[in-house]
Amino acid sequence: MLATQSLTDVLDAFSSSAPTPGGGSAAALAGALGASLLAMVAALPKTKNNTPEERAALDAARATILRLRSQLVELIDRDAAAYDAVVAAYRLPKGTDDEKAVRKTAIQDALKLATDVPLETCLAVNDVAREAGTVAEAGNPSAKSDIAVAIQLLGTAGQGALLNIETNIGSVADQAFVATVVGRVKESHEATRPVMMRMFETGGLGELFKQLAARFDLHHGHGEPPPEVWVKTAVEALKRLGPTDGRHALEKLAESANDSTSRRAKEALATFTAPG
Repeated sequence: MLATQSLTDVLDAFSSSAPTPGGGSAAALAGALGASLLAMVAALPKTKNNTPEERAALDAARATILRLRSQLVELIDRDAAAYDAVVAAYRLPKGTDDEKAVRKTAIQDALKLATDVPLETCLAVNDVAREAGTVAEAGNPSAKSDIAVAIQLLGTAGQGALLNIETNIGSVADQAFVATVVGRVKESHEATRPVMMRMFETGGLGELFKQLAARFDLHHGHGEPPPEVWVKTAVEALKRLGPTDGRHALEKLAESANDSTSRRAKEALATFTAPG
């Protein structure tokens, strides 16, 4: 069990030639680490305004975050086991029609499991992110960088889980299952997005990232990706919001006071083709 091993042993396991633990386990680990940082900030004696209400909100958020962290820790090993099940299914004999039928069923069952596990990771990460809103709004302002790092880790974890879902779900024949998975992901993201936006606006994180960009010139020069890369990335990311929300988001960015952001958003709008 990776969860009971030392940090060095865990890193050695990830860097070995064995296929597991892999990206799905790493995503769960990143989510657990992000949750841990948030739990730490929530436990700090000082809150934003040192009110009893903030203390109660942070204590409640911490309890939920720690529960979700335990779930993510379990998912580290479960993801590896799910992948191993897929490999085992593909190795089943296929010499006769009966063997082929058994193998086909086993593969489909294993692929569903290998989709369900990162789905759980994705949903758990979004649940943590929603609790992060409370931590950012009520927590000690001096810990903004810890919260920001936690959010970055959660973002990586969520994207990693989605990549693993996508890798497996394309081979699942049960379209009702596929539709359910897609629906749950979308629902979870829709519930999380407004919390994240509010956190950046009122929790001080947006200002922190602006300071970072200004100090290290991340909007210009060598720290900035080529415009065509930005446009492509923006278009592909915003398409995931759906045709209406994606175009609306680009239109809002085009109105930005930042000339660079506005220009690139307009370029993205010019190439934006809503999915049919």
